[in-house]
Amino acid sequence: MASILMATDASAQSGAPAAPSTIDLPYGAPISLADARKVAQAAQAEAAANGWLIVATIVEPNGQVVLTEKMDGTAYSALDVAGRKAVTSAHFKRPTLAFYEAVKGGTLNAIFAQAVAIEGGEPIVIGGKIVGALGVSGGTPVQDGQIARAGTKAVK
Repeated sequence: MASILMATDASAQSGAPAAPSTIDLPYGAPISLADARKVAQAAQAEAAANGWLIVATIVEPNGQVVLTEKMDGTAYSALDVAGRKAVTSAHFKRPTLAFYEAVKGGTLNAIFAQAVAIEGGEPIVIGGKIVGALGVSGGTPVQDGQIARAGTKAVK
């Protein structure tokens, strides 16, 4: 079984307050198609408002795709990357930005070939449970992260 090992030490931690963690939240029933559409629409609205083209992929907690939408003109490579971001976020119950930060800080030993350590994957939380994840690709990592966070705010 493949996995990702993350180790941190005091020197790798910053003094900044931590963002709310999803790692301890339980998984819930998989996201509905109706809610997945709301997430995708919110993500696309954020992208369009900024003139960015993206792919949004929403997966269940087990990583199975519920919905993928590609905005016209988005690079074809974004389809695969968005899906991998979503799966990474769902399986590890955290934003993919956490993996990027761990790699950047030298605290990640990645032995899971499918994990993506780049911003743009966010867990979807409804009623205090992780019901899936959104992966966004097509812009810069920072743009993808902004869009993913906007998308996940569409449902609670």
